Amino acid sequence: MAEAEGQQHPLGIYYKIWILLFVLSAFSYAVDYFDVQGALRWTLVIIFMFLKAGFIVAIFMHAVWERLALILTILGPPSVLLLLIAFMAVEGNYTEELRFDYMGHDRDAVALTPAELHGEEGGHGGEEAH
Repeated sequence: MAEAEGQQHPLGIYYKIWILLFVLSAFSYAVDYFDVQGALRWTLVIIFMFLKAGFIVAIFMHAVWERLALILTILGPPSVLLLLIAFMAVEGNYTEELRFDYMGHDRDAVALTPAELHGEEGGHGGEEAH
């Protein structure tokens, strides 16, 4: 039985990527530690998340050494789903704005609690003495 010939990658690249993942994780935790808020916070968190996921898929799952067709087969469907989610978010915001502008919905409206909705006193639900 012949020995299977395989592609051997240097271990150094795995160690370097492993250290890089720790550094990216430290940056991600630093965003929380320094209490960054708003859009900058989520932008940084998502950037660090995508970088870490990309390095994991590329190096540890060996995608960087595969054929382009296989890479597109693996990464294509999730990319299309993310694009469709983005389209739905944009359309949802557009629809919400239309409701505010043309249907008279109040932007400052607060949702009712179940107790307020059902007219219960005290707001304890079903804790009534019988």
